[in-house]
Amino acid sequence: MGTENREGAPLDLAHATWIEAGAAMTPGAIVLLPIGAIEAHGPHLPLDTDVIIAVETARRAAARLSAQGESVILAPAIRYGVSYVGTCFAGTVPAPADVITGLVTAVLSHLAASGPRRLAVVNAHLEPAHVAALQAGVDAAIMGTGAWIAFPDKRQHRWAATLSEEFRRGARHAGSYETSLVLAAAPHQVRTDLLSTLPPVWADLPSRLRDGARTFAEAGGEQGYFGDPAAATAAEGERLFDALVTMIATAVEELGPGK
Repeated sequence: MGTENREGAPLDLAHATWIEAGAAMTPGAIVLLPIGAIEAHGPHLPLDTDVIIAVETARRAAARLSAQGESVILAPAIRYGVSYVGTCFAGTVPAPADVITGLVTAVLSHLAASGPRRLAVVNAHLEPAHVAALQAGVDAAIMGTGAWIAFPDKRQHRWAATLSEEFRRGARHAGSYETSLVLAAAPHQVRTDLLSTLPPVWADLPSRLRDGARTFAEAGGEQGYFGDPAAATAAEGERLFDALVTMIATAVEELGPGK
């Protein structure tokens, strides 16, 4: 992906100069903002799993939208999130909800103020307090700028129906779902030698959190994962990325007027 937006390629904002950014950030441009978290994902996936998934989804969505004739800008990822549920494991670094809300509001507002009127949040971390913090930030940015900002929530039936049975069952943290995605996006980051040693953990994580569990361990994930990591494949990861990209592209298409 080039930085100069030549021949319709998405612009990688982090690597652009201010001159290149100024030329690309027009009212008709679409901005994609990936958001993840630094959080334990079992003994087999890296702490930045959610960042990897969010960035790769945004990158692929940018390519699809660009191929459809849109001018697309890929913003630098927000790497930290509200991730307190993972703090029973080393390396998890949460940020307070109000900090994340303020950061998301500021980033989206400044991006919109630079010209683009359509933006989308590409989020891969699903802790309920995190999603709520992002939604508050999106709402504040919309109110303050008048821009159209999409924030599709993959937990909603409309999108979950396109993902995997494991995801729909609620065993959606570091199991086959996320492990397959990382195998497709960054296979060298998966400790594949450990996968066969990890038995399935069939617990509905969202339900257990609603029932009062405060951490992954309390919810039944004693090694920080739920679902069946050993069943993961890169081919399934490709299928899942296609579904996630469709979710983002559809959400953007459903925003207000573009061109």
